Amino acid sequence: MSSPENRSGLRREMGFWDVLLFNIAAVLGPRWIAAAAHNGVSSLSLWALAALLFFFPTALIIVELSTRFPNEGGLYVWTKEAFGDFHGFVAGWSYWVYTIFYFPGLLLASVAMSVYIGGPKAAWLADNRPYQMAASLALLAIAVGLNLVGLHIGKWLQNAGGVGTYVPLVMLVAVGGILWLRHGSATAFTWSATLPRFNFDTVNFWSQIAFAFTGLELVCAMSEEVRNPQRNFPRAIYASGALIAAIYIMGTLALLAIIPAGSVNVQNGVFQALGSGSAAMGLAWLGIIAALLVTVGNAGGVGSTVAGVARVPFVVGLDRYLPQWFGKLHPKWRTPYIAILVQGAISAVVLLLSQVSETLRGAYQVLVDAAILLYFLPFLYMYAAAMRLAFRRDRNQNPGAVLVPGGKAGVIIAGGLAFTITAFAMALALYPTADVANKALFEIKLVGETAGSVLIGLFLYWRGARGSHKL
Repeated sequence: MSSPENRSGLRREMGFWDVLLFNIAAVLGPRWIAAAAHNGVSSLSLWALAALLFFFPTALIIVELSTRFPNEGGLYVWTKEAFGDFHGFVAGWSYWVYTIFYFPGLLLASVAMSVYIGGPKAAWLADNRPYQMAASLALLAIAVGLNLVGLHIGKWLQNAGGVGTYVPLVMLVAVGGILWLRHGSATAFTWSATLPRFNFDTVNFWSQIAFAFTGLELVCAMSEEVRNPQRNFPRAIYASGALIAAIYIMGTLALLAIIPAGSVNVQNGVFQALGSGSAAMGLAWLGIIAALLVTVGNAGGVGSTVAGVARVPFVVGLDRYLPQWFGKLHPKWRTPYIAILVQGAISAVVLLLSQVSETLRGAYQVLVDAAILLYFLPFLYMYAAAMRLAFRRDRNQNPGAVLVPGGKAGVIIAGGLAFTITAFAMALALYPTADVANKALFEIKLVGETAGSVLIGLFLYWRGARGSHKL
């Protein structure tokens, strides 16, 4: 099957394995396993429920939309197709702006994990603010720079990121299993303990566990840079989804077998466990190798997000709802370089501002929750778009489309279920965790950052629509 028309002028650089590893780099996060273990044994059932009720339905929706409408811009294009330009812009803008808050949180967690390259003696750097800031900005600069050059170079960072993220978690599962067999588990696992528990200090985590399963849609924003997307998207999305769900559950189980929940660091707990576990086995070098791999993996996660999300303001710039220079390609590298540079610069500023009057863990929590709220808003649009577009007459007329099983009813069930879980997760993200130093300031920052971000987007839409005589 030939690839659909490429209106963007971008080059098709990605094949099946590139998409699969891109998905792993974009979705899988060791920090979510650490957060799950810190929450306790009940996280195991939450992982299973999130996979069944959220991750799987979302994958079905994304596969249908990405194969019916394989155009650059992904979620922005799907929402615009269903609800028109205004709602498409709101979804696309929120999707892009979320990265401004997501990157700093990801960078802080990535740097906290990377300190284990220096062994246990370097662990104190994970809580050292100057080191965290300097190393985070350096990692952001590397990811931005490689994606400016183009996907023929940048995709290797994403590919290395997928491998570098998955392999250390397999190592964690192996170490946890060996120690469990030799010395028993550090955590008592009972059926009653695995059931979800409602606790105001940990309920915020419920939204994070849904957020941990997101990112499969990201590569779809790059549809015109994927070879034969209608064939490669379904295969890569389902394969990577199964690998991700399995390692989240097994990794959490292994971590709890090594370290009790109360002692797990929410940012770098995976390497806390690998470090102590490999030392107990007389293989301290194993933890250092894992930390080195995951540092590459986290760089790939930043790189994949830079690559995917920057395509949204690029396409919106082509539609002239953002300044036209967002839609410009670099004359040599053929990348949306202005969108990438703006994204990186604003993320760096937010990283620095997030540290004002807050602990490192509290600042990290504000960034994570702001990202969740902004990110899940376009997800609500995506599910609603899928349900609306299911009733269009052309749904069964695209021979390359891979549709949700069960016809219109199947789309309504999958989309409605995922929509409900997403809305619930957004509500839970508003509640601060015990790590937050000032809960009132937390709420002010969170609501102010999310509402202000959306309002700025609405102003830009009004300005762009008026200039284009589209109001």
